[in-house]
Amino acid sequence: MVVALGWLLGSLVPVALWPTGASAWGYEGHRVVGAIADHLLKPAAKAQVERLLNEGDTHGIDLRKAAPWLDCVKSVARHDDGRFHYEVDPEHLEYEVPCTPFNSARERARMVDYVARNWSTCSYKPDGFERGCHNTFHFVDVAIQRNSFDRALQGTNPHDLVAAISAAIAVLQDRPIPPPFPFSIRDKKEALLLLAHLIGDLHQPLHVGAVYLDPGGQPVDPDATHQVDPLTDTIGGNAIQDGVAVPFQTINLHREWDDIPTDLGDAATGELMDAARLVPPSPGAPDGWPVAWATDTLLVAHDAFKGLSFGPTVPPAQSKWVVAFDNHMDYLHAVDAIKRRQLAKGGARLAELLNAIWP
Repeated sequence: MVVALGWLLGSLVPVALWPTGASAWGYEGHRVVGAIADHLLKPAAKAQVERLLNEGDTHGIDLRKAAPWLDCVKSVARHDDGRFHYEVDPEHLEYEVPCTPFNSARERARMVDYVARNWSTCSYKPDGFERGCHNTFHFVDVAIQRNSFDRALQGTNPHDLVAAISAAIAVLQDRPIPPPFPFSIRDKKEALLLLAHLIGDLHQPLHVGAVYLDPGGQPVDPDATHQVDPLTDTIGGNAIQDGVAVPFQTINLHREWDDIPTDLGDAATGELMDAARLVPPSPGAPDGWPVAWATDTLLVAHDAFKGLSFGPTVPPAQSKWVVAFDNHMDYLHAVDAIKRRQLAKGGARLAELLNAIWP
């Protein structure tokens, strides 16, 4: 899901409003995060990563190539007969570009098996249709009024992004997945594939922080009311339309944030490597890092919603809300800088985590 914020961040294309699952950064951004981590792995971790990722029919896979895997599994569809199949969309062959390292029969079967095991452990119907519990592993929607992540908050659940990362860490550390998290992770290779992607997701601000609105478009605090109104829910920014960047097209705010600055390409740059090396070490034990990193990204999300106001859209608009900017160009510049910092953090922390698991 790659949409740009304007000339500063890349070219714009129209997209559908309701995604089957949130996908931070698009595959280019995930590859950037993985590539940064590849450069920062210490010898023991690098050897373990190379061994695990190249088990089976995969060869020459590093974190850069592995990072989009969790979005590739979205090509697995559940049919009416209850069976799951990997399906290539003939009208969008570009979706397969980051998935070619996993196109053998054995690796496709792994994807199908993963989705089947993680489909019905919870219900996820963002558009009224069941999309599979595994699609909830990519995000958490903590209100931007909060300054820290806490599992008691609205927008969190036992199958959210922070819980999924914790489960994958446990598998790599040979520990049982802590209850009540409903995850089925087959082996360490699958756990590593999840982490390579989800650490990137955790650093996209709209995958952690969310704005909640009343019927008039004014921010409300769901933790004060102890509920989220489904009629006004912004769906992590997916229900917020930006009519400024591309007039007369339905571009949602979440997808604008998923895109990365086009000059970064899909690999580590010197600029990002310099920034990644300056990311301070995380205190405490690795099992506490997902919550700490979610808190850090939540604070960044405060800036992602700064200078924005919202109002209801006029039917027949597909989205519920339209966003307005205090100063659109200033916002674009701020977003560009935030994205670069978050990509660097994501790569640095993915490497830090794996170096801690395999010192």
